[in-house]
Amino acid sequence: MLKFSSLISLFSTCLLLFSFNSNAALKPEISQGRVIQSADLFQVIPHRDRVSPVNEMTINRLDQLLPELMKEAGLDMWLVINREYAEDPVYFTLVPQPTFAARRTTMLVFNRLESGEVEKLSVNTYPFGEPYESAWSGGDLSQQWNALAQLIVNKDPKRIGINVSRDWPVADGLTKGLHQRLIEVLPEDYHQRLTSAEQLVVRWVETRTQKEASTLSTAVSLARGVIAEAFSSKVITPDVTHTDDVAWYIRQRFEELGLDAWFMPYVTFQREGNECSDDMPFCSNGKGVIERGDVLHTDVGICYLSMCTDTQEMAYVLKLNEDSAPQGLKNALATGNKWQDILTEQFAVGRSGNEILAATQATSLKEEIKSSTYTHPIGFFGHAPGPTIGMWDNQGPTAIRGDWAMYANTAYAIEGNIKQSVPEWDNQTVQIMLEQTAFFDGETVIYSAGRQTRWHLIR
Repeated sequence: MLKFSSLISLFSTCLLLFSFNSNAALKPEISQGRVIQSADLFQVIPHRDRVSPVNEMTINRLDQLLPELMKEAGLDMWLVINREYAEDPVYFTLVPQPTFAARRTTMLVFNRLESGEVEKLSVNTYPFGEPYESAWSGGDLSQQWNALAQLIVNKDPKRIGINVSRDWPVADGLTKGLHQRLIEVLPEDYHQRLTSAEQLVVRWVETRTQKEASTLSTAVSLARGVIAEAFSSKVITPDVTHTDDVAWYIRQRFEELGLDAWFMPYVTFQREGNECSDDMPFCSNGKGVIERGDVLHTDVGICYLSMCTDTQEMAYVLKLNEDSAPQGLKNALATGNKWQDILTEQFAVGRSGNEILAATQATSLKEEIKSSTYTHPIGFFGHAPGPTIGMWDNQGPTAIRGDWAMYANTAYAIEGNIKQSVPEWDNQTVQIMLEQTAFFDGETVIYSAGRQTRWHLIR
């Protein structure tokens, strides 16, 4: 596995720039320590120009990463079989863009050779071209299935991975009908060679290459830039603007920038006098007209150049006689940052999500921090596979997915919250909900585009 030690020093001084196309990079260099004030600091490349960098990343993964992961999983062959309207979740991470569907029935065959290289073959009516070699094309469906069976027999793999899984949705993309058809066309002595490819699929989806880590930095910066715009006087007029107005501004701004939202953004408030008790999982649930003195929260997610983000930040609406947030709120945000540090200090290769959660909780308890941790991997999907580190509705061990070990070169949404009393609010509890994307190189956790350490202030 590649080690990205050289990446650490770059990230520690400035965001790693997206280098496929100069039009995609940051206009100025932006330090992780500064506040990203606007998405206009970045240039989003048109959809047409995104094809080349995305395909470059895909080919790099297929050539450099897949052979290693197939060997790690002990698979000689991997089959990805799907059809239009029922695409395998992993399908779009494997095929060249622009691809919008698995036309008719699409079959991808990855065959690991004795040399360690992996043949990339397609059995499709419509050939892909590079990087796939067409093993068959042009006939009817029965001929296609027979061609697949003959190809498998000719290659004679001992262990054949197929995408069936009880526990991992991303690895369960082979439908029952296609599975049955595969069994029908294969010789009977090949049936026992079929095995779940879930180990390979999860590792394929969770692993980030250096170019993807760089791309993720730009995507997160764009998301944070839009949040900064939304949490400003440009958008919010106290006693006039509704929380839904802000949410729809964020959604519309993503549309204008050509960015795909993978869920509808939302904005809520906490307010002095509104109860926030220890048994409430989320205290920022108020919706309505924003008032001075409100604490605001947003949660947004976009996808850009195949990389998805998941970001939560906080804002404070200044009262007429204020020029900064109350010290109690500043202290609470600092506690939120401390919780982030406690969590990321537990990251280690080979440690399970459940172990990281337990260690985070133990340290938070020792530090007298009321925290809740629900961190997840991120990348091709906003909620990606890999080690689950707590869930908002389950602060104990998570079976299967929480037992998954952490690997190097993976990325995470550092997500959770803390609760702390605010003296200026008559010691009412406020909840600080934070979520920032970070990359783990096996030794160091690096925030992809910095993290919120200061309140967004609306004047």
